[in-house]
Amino acid sequence: MNAEFNWWLLIVGLVVGAALTWLVMSESLRREIDVTESEQRGEARWISALVSGAGRPIAPERVEEILRLHREYLAAPPPDEPMEPERITPDRVEPPEAVIPDPIDRRRLNEDG
Repeated sequence: MNAEFNWWLLIVGLVVGAALTWLVMSESLRREIDVTESEQRGEARWISALVSGAGRPIAPERVEEILRLHREYLAAPPPDEPMEPERITPDRVEPPEAVIPDPIDRRRLNEDG
């Protein structure tokens, strides 16, 4: 009976260990918010060098602007509808419609006074 219990403990220990390892590894992945401004400039230079090396030169400042815009896009609330390509032209970009909640509940204000 003792040997069977030891096997059971071994299996439970392996499962718990795997779960803890997965949890630590999943939390160690970086997010957009973890990237500092100076690191973003370095990332822009790196992307610029890779793209320029492929025969399509682009300035690091332009890549940095694109990364900044991407960060702003991710920080915004999700759009209600996906943006259709026909709404995007080089001279004009129509933002997707998003419902932004009113920070003040006007009904509650009317009830209070």
